[in-house]
Amino acid sequence: MSFEEPAHSALIQRVLAIPSKRHDKRQVHFLTRPEIEAVLAVPDRTTWLGRRDHTLLLVAAQTGLRLSELTAHVRCVDKGQKERTTPLTTLARCALQAWLKEPLRKGATALFPDVHGGRLSADSVQSLLGKHVRVAHKSCLSLKAKSVSPHVLRRSAAMELLQAGVDCSVIVLWLGHESVETTQTYLHAHLALKEAALAKLKPYERGKRTRFQPNDRLLAFLEAL
Repeated sequence: MSFEEPAHSALIQRVLAIPSKRHDKRQVHFLTRPEIEAVLAVPDRTTWLGRRDHTLLLVAAQTGLRLSELTAHVRCVDKGQKERTTPLTTLARCALQAWLKEPLRKGATALFPDVHGGRLSADSVQSLLGKHVRVAHKSCLSLKAKSVSPHVLRRSAAMELLQAGVDCSVIVLWLGHESVETTQTYLHAHLALKEAALAKLKPYERGKRTRFQPNDRLLAFLEAL
């Protein structure tokens, strides 16, 4: 803009220098391991639809892939058109290998197609997830208080990695986040991680106060000032 209106360049620079308003961060919702397992146990794997749903949800919960990535060919291309590779657990790899042996539905090209061989829509994935979560309520009561979406499964994958002690910088690469700040929001959301950090702190001893005693090196430095 300053190139187009050089006379107002100084004013434009002052406006651009105004810091953006900070907003309160919303709480990050995610599923615990028992909740994930309860949802994965619901699809009827004796049917094609059940096997598809189970494999789709398993891969979503383990890899943290975005919904747009899951419903395509699972060739992960980030928002910046950068490809990334996401590791698979033995369970997810075996489930995918079995799924890939399923007969193709009417020339389907997507990894998880609909019954007509077409690509699943975002609404379809939300619908099938909601259906299985409602059934899982019966065996996992904590799910009743949660609104579960495909993106919640992505967050749950991040939480699993954090609980396993994986560094935030690795999770950034795993999930394809643009910056580590996005990943750090999961740290603030996980109370158990905060409690674990608190447990590592040495407790204060009641009634004991010690006076700071500078060493000789510090005293020599202060005298030389």
